[in-house]
Amino acid sequence: MTTEVTTLSNGFRIATDHMPSLRTAAVAVRVDVGARNEPAKYNGIAHFLEHMAFKGTRQRSAIEIAETIEDVGGFLNAYTSRDTTVYAAGVLEENVSLAVELIADILRNSVFDPEEIELERGVILSEIGEYEDSPIEVVFDALQRTAYPKQQFGRPIIGTKKTVSSFQRSDFQSFVAKHYGPERMILIGAGAVSHDEMVKLAENLFGDGSKLPKVRTRRPEFKSGEWCQKKDIEMVQFALAFPGPNQFDQFAPAATTYGVVLGGGASSRLFREAREKRGLCYSISSQSSPKPDSGQFMLHASTNGSLLEELIEVSIDEIRKSANDLTVKEINRAKTQIRVAILMAFESPSNRIERMGKLLSSRGYVESLDESIARYDAVTPEAVMKYAQNLATSSEFAMAAYGPIPPSLDSDTIRRHLAA
Repeated sequence: MTTEVTTLSNGFRIATDHMPSLRTAAVAVRVDVGARNEPAKYNGIAHFLEHMAFKGTRQRSAIEIAETIEDVGGFLNAYTSRDTTVYAAGVLEENVSLAVELIADILRNSVFDPEEIELERGVILSEIGEYEDSPIEVVFDALQRTAYPKQQFGRPIIGTKKTVSSFQRSDFQSFVAKHYGPERMILIGAGAVSHDEMVKLAENLFGDGSKLPKVRTRRPEFKSGEWCQKKDIEMVQFALAFPGPNQFDQFAPAATTYGVVLGGGASSRLFREAREKRGLCYSISSQSSPKPDSGQFMLHASTNGSLLEELIEVSIDEIRKSANDLTVKEINRAKTQIRVAILMAFESPSNRIERMGKLLSSRGYVESLDESIARYDAVTPEAVMKYAQNLATSSEFAMAAYGPIPPSLDSDTIRRHLAA
């Protein structure tokens, strides 16, 4: 592993991981701002801003941005989460400087043309409509909103039709001025990259940026609740969430391991019992999702409405049983799955830049691959069992269901099964 990190005097960071055998590179600028930084009336502006970055700068029109990267066979992409916005590119080795310069241009020189704003507003409103037509997206957004009510962390990343319809040019300019400071940005590269060259590029393109006042974000507070909406579609989407450990909690690796044991693959308890033995669903899974200051353990399933209550009963029963009869064999299998997933992801430059960005943002440094693996190798059966017991006895949970829901489904049903 050849990770190098440099911090400029204004706080802007550069992280690279040279992969000698590659002739291509993945580069990105990660900005530590996302949906959780938005006041209610500006919900969705971080995502809208990500779209607008590609719609023209003082130097290039939207079509020139696209042609510049595609003329060299590369690509540009971006995404927004609750915590971050990432602008990325993939190019040949000889075009790394072009890709970084292009990303810098869209980040620092976007003009936010009013006509382009109106055009992209229509695109995003269509995107919202597409989300609303996707039962899985509906139930996940509802679960988040239910678990974190009236909180930035619980609002949809994409925003709402009302908020998206209200944004004006000055709103984008204000959001950038408040949040896009150099100390909240990281230039990341992996593959055929030179650290020294990336640092020089950063100094030239971002070195004159001034630090911004620190912006405080509200720590998410998990709340119990339920959301059920009947919809005349074929399948019910069901999701259940419990408060989970944050990234720095001692139980975080055990929670991730338990998520794999319970519902992380075809050999998991939920998949074997609910799908293979009883045929209660098409898909079912569970996972732990730790964040720097919060965490969540979630179960998701897709099933026929007439089978939903039995599926919930079986799922809760598996949670309760696992608190007492987890085996060393299945825990070791889960740890192996995690180890292999880490190693396989490490072979991709795109995954490496994602990993470096997350680690620098959350921990302030990039731990080695061996350190990452060692964290899970150190997980003991006792720790996983303890976490399973804590989850099985939790009195806090949030539930969301969407589709042909049976009249008997409510949070009391789940609570009865947990207490049984």
